[in-house]
Amino acid sequence: MSKSALVGVWPLSPLQEGMLFHSQYDDQGTDVYVEQLVMGLGGNLDVGALRASWQGMLDRHESLRACFQRRSSGSPVQLIMRRVALPWREEDLSNLAGDAAEAEAERIAVEEQSQRFNLAVPPLMKLLLIKFGADRYRMVVTLHHILLDGWSLEVLMREFWSAYEAGGSVAGLPMVTPYREYLEWLARQDEQEARDAWRAALAGVDEPTLVAPVFDHGAAQAFSGVVRATTGSEVDAALRELARTNGLTLNTVVQAAWAVVVGQLTGRRDVVFGTSVAGRPADLSGMENMVGLFINTVPVRVRFSPEQTVTQMLEELQAQQTGLVDFQYLSLSEIQRLAGPGGVFDTMMAFENFGSGVTGQKAPDSTEQPPADGQGGGPGGLRITEVGVRESINYPLGLVVSPGGGLKMRLNYRPDLFDERAAQTIVDRMVRVLEQVAADPGLRLSDIEVLDDAERSLVVGRWNDTAVRVPDQTMPELFEAQVAASPDVVAVRCGADVLTYAELDQRANRLARYLTG
Repeated sequence: MSKSALVGVWPLSPLQEGMLFHSQYDDQGTDVYVEQLVMGLGGNLDVGALRASWQGMLDRHESLRACFQRRSSGSPVQLIMRRVALPWREEDLSNLAGDAAEAEAERIAVEEQSQRFNLAVPPLMKLLLIKFGADRYRMVVTLHHILLDGWSLEVLMREFWSAYEAGGSVAGLPMVTPYREYLEWLARQDEQEARDAWRAALAGVDEPTLVAPVFDHGAAQAFSGVVRATTGSEVDAALRELARTNGLTLNTVVQAAWAVVVGQLTGRRDVVFGTSVAGRPADLSGMENMVGLFINTVPVRVRFSPEQTVTQMLEELQAQQTGLVDFQYLSLSEIQRLAGPGGVFDTMMAFENFGSGVTGQKAPDSTEQPPADGQGGGPGGLRITEVGVRESINYPLGLVVSPGGGLKMRLNYRPDLFDERAAQTIVDRMVRVLEQVAADPGLRLSDIEVLDDAERSLVVGRWNDTAVRVPDQTMPELFEAQVAASPDVVAVRCGADVLTYAELDQRANRLARYLTG
């Protein structure tokens, strides 16, 4: 008897359910959860070993062989296939030179990302290898975010490079801890306790926190716009010391700064925004090397008042976050159902305290550029000449912060709602707030300058320059002057009935005589 092609039927994590819903809700436009890792490779590339290594990743990890369907009851499941073949595409552009080759490579990569995955057909990842010359290639990994998160990508790339160095063999890699063990852990959690915690945390928020006038969560953009900023290393060190001495996490400090910026954008002192949490339970054995989608999106509520100091705000936020850390597995849809309109937000913030693992050695994040001479170190004698991520966003604003040598900030924005200049202004405000927090944690929130000098001059000076000369006459005198100057001009209109200034003056005089007897 032949073996079944199906080896498992699993439930979905909370975020997987959300991604599945949104991908199926709008199945004609761009799927914003399709992402690309783009990496330049220089040197003597073994194409056969490269392809075998990627196939080995699919063979090793059941979670990468998943497809997503709904039962007849409507409940979603992921089906795990015994074997899937890696979609592989090679393009040789060595006959093109310079800008022409780059333009064609970009076109092909965009084409790969724009083609939607059928979530019911595995695998939900594919490889594109572009050849520019005998020793210059570009590897483009296109995958659906429903399969894995950033931490998992680091694990996957580390294993991939180990396999490549072994000639495409995965035999020397450690045993896999399957993703299904995390899903089983989720099923054992007390959802009612989590509901109570989130209901209490969001009590009293009665309206959404929105930076855009209309937030259409289903609207998709081909690509998000991206702007960047970085704090200096001295600011980074001061923020870390602030966190250490006050028993805080650096993530909490960054969240507080983002809350101040969002508060300024929305005119609120009680703001809610979304954050991505790692979702990897410490009590689950082997969780640090699992591959799958562990992250979840949950709300962060930050209340602050002008008389508070930065330290007081941080301590309150840290206490709130600590109380919710054991309940971050609850789905966002469930949390927002409990919270009502107050749980709705349109900005995201993610603190990514991990590398990408793209080289198998030092793991640069997606904001870093390769060395100018293209001699970045890589595995198997290869040079890593470029590293980038192409992603989309369905929220108006999404801030990603990575620590190390200064906080590196990447603000993704929807170009239909913000232009590049407006987005850069927002991320620059984030830097400005963090610099002031680092310089004086005892600073009152009312003294934090969110706007720069030019912005403040515009708002306080030009926009608020509303002074006008006030006549030194009384209102009756002004009215009589208007009657004399324009007696036949319409003064009052109510539907089809009109009164001129002269007629209104006559009626006013008659009323005055009547009232005075």
